[in-house]
Amino acid sequence: MQFTVIGVQAAKARRVMINDRLIASAMFKTAVAGPVPVGALGLKVDEQADLSVHGGLEKAVYAYPSEHYGYWRSQRQDAGVGGIDDALLPGALGENLTLQGLLETDVWVGDVLQFANLTLRVTQPREPCFKFNASMGLNQASKLMAQTGYCGFYLAVDQAGTVEAGEQGTLVPGPRRASIPERFQAKLFKHLR
Repeated sequence: MQFTVIGVQAAKARRVMINDRLIASAMFKTAVAGPVPVGALGLKVDEQADLSVHGGLEKAVYAYPSEHYGYWRSQRQDAGVGGIDDALLPGALGENLTLQGLLETDVWVGDVLQFANLTLRVTQPREPCFKFNASMGLNQASKLMAQTGYCGFYLAVDQAGTVEAGEQGTLVPGPRRASIPERFQAKLFKHLR
């Protein structure tokens, strides 16, 4: 199965105001041009603020399907939030890679995303957190992610290299024991409260 990298994004951790508290976050990713080096811990130009829930060898890179952006724009518009950032550019959901043509329903834990100069392996779905609610401007964003399953997925780096926007990738099936929707469903309960 072929797919396309629509965007490659990164951010440095910084302090942002969330619910009247200064919190460290690297959620607000912006586009990175050209071939981006990727090592065992992710994009060389990217940071994670809370390594207890993001980053590390099994969550080195976060990928999100571009096909879900329309849903989030609609939710924000219906809630009356947005204004200057209505466009929701790639990276707005905190992802490093915005992919077109590869949905959660296509992906299983252990599948490989093969690029010309990089090999990534699917490890688990992303679980939303309070920072996601804040970045979307919706108190129910985490709950909506849980209800829709529009979670994206984390990737480990099997072979370091580079990746860039516009690049084609190939999904290579792994053992196919647990799909991303199945894994997300198993973790979903706490987000539906």
